Amino acid sequence: MSKLEKELKKGKTSNEYSAESIQVLEGLEAVRKRPAMYIGDVSSKGLHHLVYEVIDNSIDESLAGHCDHIEVIINENNSIIVKDNGRGIPVDFHEKEQRSALEVVMTVLHAGGKFNKDSYKVSGGLHGVGVSCVNALSSHLKAFVHRNGKIYTQEYQQGKPLFDVKVIGETDHTGTEIIFQPDQSIFAVTEFSFEVLSSRLRELAYLNKGIKLELTDLRELEENGNGGEYPKEVFYSENGLIEFVELLDQTRDKLIEKPIYIETVKNETPVEIALKYNTSFSENIHSYVNNINTIEGGTHLAGFRRGLTRTLKAYADKSGMLAKLKFDINGDDFREGLTAIISVKVAEPQFEGQTKTKLGNTEVMGSVDQAVSNMLGHYLEENPKDAKTIVQKVILAAQARHAARKARELVQRKNVLSGSGLPGKLADCSNQDPGVSEIFLVEGDSAGGTAKQGRAREFQAILPLRGKILNVEKAMPHKIFDNEEIKNIFTALGVTVGTEEDSKALNLEKLRYHKVIIMTDADVDGSHISTLIMTFFYRHMEELINRGHLYIATPPLYLIKKGKQQRYCWTEEQRLQAIEEMGQGKEGNVGIQRYKGLGEMNAEQLWETTMNPEQRTLRQVTIESAAEADRIFSMLMGDDVPPRREFIEKHAKYANIDA
Repeated sequence: MSKLEKELKKGKTSNEYSAESIQVLEGLEAVRKRPAMYIGDVSSKGLHHLVYEVIDNSIDESLAGHCDHIEVIINENNSIIVKDNGRGIPVDFHEKEQRSALEVVMTVLHAGGKFNKDSYKVSGGLHGVGVSCVNALSSHLKAFVHRNGKIYTQEYQQGKPLFDVKVIGETDHTGTEIIFQPDQSIFAVTEFSFEVLSSRLRELAYLNKGIKLELTDLRELEENGNGGEYPKEVFYSENGLIEFVELLDQTRDKLIEKPIYIETVKNETPVEIALKYNTSFSENIHSYVNNINTIEGGTHLAGFRRGLTRTLKAYADKSGMLAKLKFDINGDDFREGLTAIISVKVAEPQFEGQTKTKLGNTEVMGSVDQAVSNMLGHYLEENPKDAKTIVQKVILAAQARHAARKARELVQRKNVLSGSGLPGKLADCSNQDPGVSEIFLVEGDSAGGTAKQGRAREFQAILPLRGKILNVEKAMPHKIFDNEEIKNIFTALGVTVGTEEDSKALNLEKLRYHKVIIMTDADVDGSHISTLIMTFFYRHMEELINRGHLYIATPPLYLIKKGKQQRYCWTEEQRLQAIEEMGQGKEGNVGIQRYKGLGEMNAEQLWETTMNPEQRTLRQVTIESAAEADRIFSMLMGDDVPPRREFIEKHAKYANIDA
């Protein structure tokens, strides 16, 4: 036995989290060959998922009651540091693997304490692939463990250890520190976004009250009176979901003063829920399992809806307030104007659905249903004024839904018709295969005419939109389906919305184009119109976004000319560079054309810069965090001006709409 093995064996403690806690399920071989199978993709989303995987290990320590401080640092070279004050990854000798438990955790896929129920009752993370997946996809990774009064370390290159675990010092605290550099040969994007990471840490702070999470960016000093400081945010929530739901609703007019809060354990499943009613017409429910955002819902969401509907319906019937209503109320009516966060902790979650973010555990439905029924029933009895206000809102929602159904059915009757049922303004493509077909939603008839001339008729369709479409954030449901431009979008796309059970359910089976592209002017008005259209899709066709069908076109801002040379520019930096290179610093002989709108380009230019699949740049619209998207759309499109001004001022440096 080597000296290190003896040292590691001696380092065992009576703590239940030791080498025996680490169970090995399979090896690491396939991760580098097929990274997308393990982290989703190798673009920005997959890159940031590496950070989440490491953070999730620290959160698991917190859920087990051993960590209350997590720090994340973005280094100058875009490497990441994640450190916590948990127990530290076990370093003692692993009998089965014949090496340190730290090396096992860092180099073997599906190896970790989260597979041992005695170490972790619940755990997050992306399907359990854990930090070994991060190691495999990093060009270099260092692990430091503070445990047993000593500091242990091991370094890795592309997942392979560079040396055995060794002791490098003594310490009086515990915790783990991971430093990793994503492998540039694997990732198409290697620059981390401070905004994306801060959004996730903020979410984790609300979902795990009492944990302090810090994010620091060492890449760029921000100017201040003292010369500058690095961007830093600290997230901490004392009241968890109560504060989360209030944040999401801060720009909406509240219907009841305080959130309704539920925290209990049913059938060994911890259930935590915060909900609040507002005067809006949208339903905003966000569900989580072990801190994972279940964007496709699942059994916990079904249990919440069932408990909410049954309890409110029983109260409304008992109060006699529904006596004069001439038609039935349904589940949708109870959820209009509702903002809710549902968080459950499940020992062995089973995920299914399109993106493996739908909870399938059937027992959880009953747990959440019971929790909602019990707590909400007590709340309604103890707060009769609020209860009456909520039921009145439900009655108004039922009346509005009744009116909206007629408008929606009118739109959808057009959809089932052939050719003649399509909008008159639509210039359809000749190809009938949705997989290769795309439609451009174009701002204005003039630009629409140019796009029709410049398009590839075989697979590109054009639908001109007149002016600014309806702001759906503030409109009653029946007004949305009455709006001519929105009716044209529904009809052109061929989608249907609404079922007997769910009036907002979207059916994409007959979607006529798999690329839906918003194409607006590259100016402030164009950006506003684009945001209005995206708000419509987010509120009424979110599934279309989740399935990757929505895009934004990027027309150029400038055309720089000198003689026969010409160059299109999308940013101010590109414009200055083009002038410098083409004019050798002298503007006199360089022509600059500023495109204020799509209509200023001829058909050939629009095709060449914005519509030609071989040359154009399309930005795919994705939802990293549904809760954050909900908050931002509500704030940008609502009536409350100060938060919107603050958001624009804060994000001005990121707000280059041409990037």
